[in-house]
Amino acid sequence: MKSLLILLSIVLVIPASSVLAFDHQHARWDMLLKSHVFWGEDGSASWVRYSDFKTDRAALKTYLSELSAVPQSEFDGWTEPRQLAFLINAYNAFTIELILTEYPDLDSIKDLGSFFSSPWKKEFFTLLGEKRHLDWIEHDMIREPGVYNEPRIHFVVNCAAIGCPALRPEALTAERLEAQLADSTARFLRDASRNRYAPDDNALKVSRIFDWYRKDFQRGWGGYDSLKDFFAAHTGQLADSGAGRQRIKSGDVEIDYLDYDWSLNDAARMPSH
Repeated sequence: MKSLLILLSIVLVIPASSVLAFDHQHARWDMLLKSHVFWGEDGSASWVRYSDFKTDRAALKTYLSELSAVPQSEFDGWTEPRQLAFLINAYNAFTIELILTEYPDLDSIKDLGSFFSSPWKKEFFTLLGEKRHLDWIEHDMIREPGVYNEPRIHFVVNCAAIGCPALRPEALTAERLEAQLADSTARFLRDASRNRYAPDDNALKVSRIFDWYRKDFQRGWGGYDSLKDFFAAHTGQLADSGAGRQRIKSGDVEIDYLDYDWSLNDAARMPSH
């Protein structure tokens, strides 16, 4: 009888653990993104249908619950690409949820904070067993020196603003992470409204992101020791002429930071052309 009970307990536990296994394809999130996010006309920026996300909020909450159910011990056993994809998807999905708490009655994610409180410091979700805020995911996990050491995360982490690099209309996955990082980097850098070479000033006019996160491009991550090293490796996206590309590659350029547009990247408010 004792042996039978042990056998039954094993049989019951095995299916339960497989059913509860985390989906590393992030299929539910992928479906929501494919349905409610789309590339703009030139493919460098994306727009979000927040009204449709609000209609599908139950599905979003189910995905967020799947993220929240992952314990630290399970996360620690994953490969680094799986961990990084999980954290970036979590940041982006919880950002959407944060916007939906007040949508459509806001013009910017900054409207969810005040002079005394940051929207990125709101502890409104659970991740890896504790109450967390968005800054914890980005700064304490994704950007922690010595862990992932990946500067291109800044082109896939989305802050729900027009000035921010695009939210991809697909989930990030470990198997495609390298290609997705490279693609998002190229799309962002070739957007002349946010990054461009100005020959008259011999200057790179670039996103304020490169000012805020300059250190991540100076740590040797990805083989870059400075912002100019990074830009030199991406001259094709930043300048149209051979002369301009050569100036960037040589490092003989000034770097100027553009104003950042914090307006909500809401498809319902897309500028008309």
